[in-house]
Amino acid sequence: MKTQTWQDMGSKFAHLTSVHPCYGAKAHFKTARVHLPVAPRCNIQCKFCKREINKCEYRPGVTGYISTVKEALEIVELAVEQFGESLKVVGIAGPGEPLFNKQTFETLRMVNEKFPELIKCLSSNGLLIPDKAAELADLGIKTVTATINAFEPEVATKIYSWVHYNRKTYKSEEGCRILLDKQFEGVEKASAEGLVVKINTVLIPDVNTEQIEGIAKLCAERGAMIQNIIPLIPLYEFSNSRPPTCEELREARKKASKYLRQFTLCQQCRADSVGIPAFESKTMPAQYGSTACASSALAASEYFHG
Repeated sequence: MKTQTWQDMGSKFAHLTSVHPCYGAKAHFKTARVHLPVAPRCNIQCKFCKREINKCEYRPGVTGYISTVKEALEIVELAVEQFGESLKVVGIAGPGEPLFNKQTFETLRMVNEKFPELIKCLSSNGLLIPDKAAELADLGIKTVTATINAFEPEVATKIYSWVHYNRKTYKSEEGCRILLDKQFEGVEKASAEGLVVKINTVLIPDVNTEQIEGIAKLCAERGAMIQNIIPLIPLYEFSNSRPPTCEELREARKKASKYLRQFTLCQQCRADSVGIPAFESKTMPAQYGSTACASSALAASEYFHG
């Protein structure tokens, strides 16, 4: 398979990437987006991830509420009213795995019917992308982000505790092998469906540093367009680990940039973020959470388990 560099991608998707704040540097300072927190359940356990319902922390996996499908549409309406033409993107980024929650698909369908002009996107751990790529394209999804943190199963076992696939939970290298195979297959299938694919990679010092360049190469070969290497936030089983230094981040991005264009402005947003990333508040705007007060009253454990 011929390696494709990001320079070869040309301007095929410029109409999308130029206005998506997670793909284009200029758009990051001009374009508003809204994340709809309709996907609480997850099908893998990352050792650095802890999902929470609160209004304090600003990081992935956190939301102030879980929205119903109906409430999600109301949130988009409110965002359109507030941000007008600067709102270009509606995304689903958790707080769990979007493709493991049926509400994701119902929400995307409703949003696409009422707001066909908005870019619909989602962030995924990649496990179910091969099974869902065609459906996502049919629903009007234009961009997909897949988080891939390793290409070797023995390294992945240091990053993931378990993988749940086809109604079976794996707690060994077998599960990680399934996850990685599906992730890279998903990149290829999503690209083949015409979706713009971005790769998120969490840089974990002394764990996956030597995996970064290989991830970029393998994903570029399968049609990915851009990569976002983000620093570890020490949490959960990695709570005693250190985040990478600026120099380690620069070096990782330099190596990966041989294969994929690098996005370097990531805010590591909450699952309910609203606004222009470069200028938004680090807490959820109260008016958006109030539209989902019925869901907010439910206990987090009801969403995060079972």
